[in-house]
Amino acid sequence: MLNPLLRSAGSTHPRIYGAEMPKARTTVTLDERVLRAVRIKAARTGRQDSDVIEEALRRELGLDLLDRIWETADLEEDEALRLAVEAQHESRRA
Repeated sequence: MLNPLLRSAGSTHPRIYGAEMPKARTTVTLDERVLRAVRIKAARTGRQDSDVIEEALRRELGLDLLDRIWETADLEEDEALRLAVEAQHESRRA
């Protein structure tokens, strides 16, 4: 599940730095057993097939890493931004 801070209110599109990330339609060919498993998981969790597939792809590709970091982060946004800018400045001086 995408961090609510990265999602616009009422939107299913991820939001990065305030910009909506539109979804693209594509066609894939899947093993029938895989598609059946996707449909079962979607039905059991009340989600769309595409949401289950996207979640699995994000996890496999490591794109869910930011979500996992946000879930465990205990810094306020201002403090995190300050630390990031400080680290960026230090790396530029090196």
